[in-house]
Amino acid sequence: MEPLHRRTYNPFVRLGIVQTNPLVGAVEQNLKTILQRLEEARERGCHLVVFPELALCGYFPFDLLWRPGFVRRMEEALQEIARASGGIGVIVGGVSVRKRKDAANLADPSSVADGAGQELWNSAFFIANGRVLEEQPKLRLPSFDVYGEERYFTPAAGSRVFKFAGRRLGISLCEDLWVDDGPTETQASLGADLVVNISASPFFAGKGAIRRELVARRARENGVSVLYVNLVGGQDELVFDGGSLLAGPEGELLFQAPYFAEALFVLDLERLRPIPHPTDDPLRLVREAIVLGIRDYVRKNGFSHVFLGLSGGIDSALVACLAVEALGPERVTGVSLPSSITAAENREDAREVGRRLGIDVREIPIASIVAAYKEAIPSLSGVPVENVQARVRATLLMALANEGDALVLVTGNKSEIAVGYNTLYGDTAGALAPIADLYKTEVYALARSLGGRIPERVLKKAPTAELRPGQRDEDDLPPYSVLDPLLRELVETNASREELVAHGFSEAVVADVLSRYYRSEYKRRQFPPGIKVSPKAFGSGRRVPLTHGYRD
Repeated sequence: MEPLHRRTYNPFVRLGIVQTNPLVGAVEQNLKTILQRLEEARERGCHLVVFPELALCGYFPFDLLWRPGFVRRMEEALQEIARASGGIGVIVGGVSVRKRKDAANLADPSSVADGAGQELWNSAFFIANGRVLEEQPKLRLPSFDVYGEERYFTPAAGSRVFKFAGRRLGISLCEDLWVDDGPTETQASLGADLVVNISASPFFAGKGAIRRELVARRARENGVSVLYVNLVGGQDELVFDGGSLLAGPEGELLFQAPYFAEALFVLDLERLRPIPHPTDDPLRLVREAIVLGIRDYVRKNGFSHVFLGLSGGIDSALVACLAVEALGPERVTGVSLPSSITAAENREDAREVGRRLGIDVREIPIASIVAAYKEAIPSLSGVPVENVQARVRATLLMALANEGDALVLVTGNKSEIAVGYNTLYGDTAGALAPIADLYKTEVYALARSLGGRIPERVLKKAPTAELRPGQRDEDDLPPYSVLDPLLRELVETNASREELVAHGFSEAVVADVLSRYYRSEYKRRQFPPGIKVSPKAFGSGRRVPLTHGYRD
């Protein structure tokens, strides 16, 4: 029988698309999933099955790439895939290594530890009939926002077209599709009739529509069909949302995979017809992203249970709801930690949130512990005493989690984090901050969308840190209706002081917010990872010196 990749008649018609959720570094586990999906695709009659970018090792392995044997194990895994590829073609993402051709810095031990003398490629491998037939490395290596591929990988010298079962395939990786006059145009000029782009593209609200428009534009301007295959799953602060899609040569949408779903999707190319563009619900997608981010962070790190402080306020109520959706009520424990100034209403609301969600709620009063601090340091007063309350709560939460081999979820939001309205080693302490990329007004919007799971009284009460009698957030900060739009321009568009004032914010408010923003960087640096749902989140996507004098 003639090898599948050499056939020149009857172009293949059945295509498998796999949205897979790898664990970074777990090559054996990821390989097992790939082989299972490959076999499923073969049983369902697929001629070609496509996996996402870095499906073998997960996105992104960072300095694991330089660990001894890491890349070698991926190379061995490719051979295992090849041995399983009889009668089917496979495109899968992984890494290859070669010795550097140019001089490398071998005098500095830190350079040697970081892979000096070798080059790594982020590649798509084309496999069929027992062999790895082709490798297409990535041309464009992103270094903006959360990406840092230029630190690790060497860009490809160019792109090619591969013949397979009566078709001419162009293969590219993620960022290659996003640049104008890039590899897609080159491959179309070389005769490709299908361009396959394998991606690891993390979620933010609105990104699905951006991708659909991009894929349609690349297909239309080059007169080729474009297949886009994306990862799914949570990895630290990132969530990959899937949403793989296929556009025809006129830019028409022929297929759109569900978001946040691990699955094999089988397409009969001759039967596909244009479909309407889906209407993405931003709130629903943000919710699904955070839920998946919680579930995978807990699961992939080997835990099953979480604790969080339930204050009776909106932030902790929302985090509790999302945690229950991610893990189930039996794996979430809320802890009410009232002080001597905690209102009875807030204690009642914490219990009511727990009752509605079906989670265990423990109450541990902290007044006597705070009093012991004041006895030990009689001079404590004002803000230091307020911060002691937050730190006592954090210590108790961490002790409970430690006792139960569990993780603590932090309930801070993006508005508070941006201006430092939190306590270092207090409400900033924990393993994961699920709503750290939601402004306060977005917290309310998402909470209201959950129906009756959060009591109406919690939705309507004035937000407060409740660290002193009668305290309200808006006694200390601009109203969130003003603060959040200002922060959105500052954080997500990098607006300057002059631009903020020109956009209608008062000079006094701008000066106050900028001062808080800059002097809080040391807190943000020590904050746990927050799940990214916006184009620009704090964390690895915003890198600012701890020590600097810039204030505009």
